[in-house]
Amino acid sequence: MNPFPPSLLTPKHWPAWLGVGLLFILAWLPWRTRHWLGKQLGSLMYRRNHKRRHIVLTNLRLCFPGMQAIQQEQLAQEHLQYYVRALLDYSVLFFRPRQWLCQRTRIQGREHIDQAIADGKNVILMLGHSVWLEFAPAVIGQHYRIYGSYKPFRNPVANWLIARSRLKSAEFIVAREEGLMKLVRALEPGLLMVFLPDEDHGAKHSVFAPFFGVRKATLTTAARLCKLGKATALPVMVSFDEASGQYNIAVSPPLQDYPSKDETLDATTLNSALQTLIEQQPAQYMWVLKLFRTRPAEEKPVY
Repeated sequence: MNPFPPSLLTPKHWPAWLGVGLLFILAWLPWRTRHWLGKQLGSLMYRRNHKRRHIVLTNLRLCFPGMQAIQQEQLAQEHLQYYVRALLDYSVLFFRPRQWLCQRTRIQGREHIDQAIADGKNVILMLGHSVWLEFAPAVIGQHYRIYGSYKPFRNPVANWLIARSRLKSAEFIVAREEGLMKLVRALEPGLLMVFLPDEDHGAKHSVFAPFFGVRKATLTTAARLCKLGKATALPVMVSFDEASGQYNIAVSPPLQDYPSKDETLDATTLNSALQTLIEQQPAQYMWVLKLFRTRPAEEKPVY
């Protein structure tokens, strides 16, 4: 349940509700129109938002050092175009029926989920940060029972709207501050946990492991969840196919020998699996994140 707080109707929240009204209109436009608008706004962001452009280019220079500078710049602009297109597309999660969305989404590798459930295993979906990441639980939750954790948003209107959208597909969601054990205790065959393992959350609970050949602070939490919950880890990434106008959820085979007794090896295994998925649609990964914010002691900050 996600009851509506009457306090959200006070005048200070009216500008946010105006934005919600614009999202409602966007949700019912043809996807080509919505994506054309997103592409124009993404190009504008590339030209005007120097901070975000710097973050994206820094990430791309680190991860694709063999790429020529002009190619890195083209990829950065393409990424920001996808980034804004995805932001506008989130309107369909809020206002379009889930059945409509499922008809426009393909789950590739669904057999890996089915096999794990048939084998009586607990399952954790390791969802990578593509720009469309919210589409994975929205659609997978129509076919399976799922749950996960969340970080509350600062804007209470956005927080309510996003939680409402997530609860259309999830059994329940747990605030990140409530800790791991609540997530672990809920694990059971047929109830899938969704976990986002690829953000840089600082040195605590992280080890440095290669990601596109760069040492990245990688959470050990993912492996600990699998160990505590005796769960199988399935890497997942979402992309958009312009030829068909469909979203594609790619589910990889289960990580082998994961977790092990070596935290760095586990982090390397997970990063490698996510990297393989990212390489299929590199412009659609969330390069706007400060992926390398935490650096080893002997290395200088990159942002």
